[in-house]
Amino acid sequence: MLSSPPVNTLKPLLKWAGGKRWLLPKLLELWQPERDSRLVEPFMGSLSVALGLRPNRALLNDANIHLVNLYRHLQQGLSVEIDMKNDRHFYYEMRTQFNQLTRTEKSHTSEAAQIFYYLNRTGFNGLCRFNNSGEFNVPFGKYKTINYATDLSDYQATLRSWEITVGDFEGLKLEPGDFIYADPPYDVQFTKYSQDDFTWEDQLRLTYWLAKHPGKVVLSNQATDRIVDLYQDCGFTIDIVDAPRRISCNGDRRPAKEVIACKGF
Repeated sequence: MLSSPPVNTLKPLLKWAGGKRWLLPKLLELWQPERDSRLVEPFMGSLSVALGLRPNRALLNDANIHLVNLYRHLQQGLSVEIDMKNDRHFYYEMRTQFNQLTRTEKSHTSEAAQIFYYLNRTGFNGLCRFNNSGEFNVPFGKYKTINYATDLSDYQATLRSWEITVGDFEGLKLEPGDFIYADPPYDVQFTKYSQDDFTWEDQLRLTYWLAKHPGKVVLSNQATDRIVDLYQDCGFTIDIVDAPRRISCNGDRRPAKEVIACKGF
């Protein structure tokens, strides 16, 4: 198991399934010689990597429009003005209100950003899941206590200089010297992280796209046989590590095997 992440980094604002804060010691070793490069993350998730590496320049992307909306409002100085209660009935009221904003094309608003943060902190295990209609459908989390953040100024100061985009990874405008860290949805049955699935064809498309980049690339995924074979066939150097298992419906907390694939080092 890798060592603990640095203690002096700004922690992610969100709880996130598959977050990579545990991987920071390894990524920092690879990043330090390249720290003048631009960091590119096609799947920024909870921002645990960008917040840990603290690049001067970053291009951070995600297909999840609600996630991007929250971060863009953080850049502008988001204030949390809605009520936040660790209450089952209130949670489902807010989830309904959030989905109504989505249906009425108001997903870009400050209200939607604030509710998304509340739902993330209050819902089950930090999951981010949508049905085929694009509605957020994560159940209530049943936590004894929840620490909700209201002063988000530290995040504004950090995110303000980073470029944040939404869309498919192939739409990113890369520079030859970019340092790319890609953490796609795992090669597992559940892929409904945004309204659209991330399929095996997308795993192939991503790997071929990354393999063509002339700069440094680090890629992580669950170490399924076909993922390991794919990464090796595309010229990546492979390392299999134990990753913490944070979500399990049967209480299993044994380490999960994860593949870290590198190119250009």
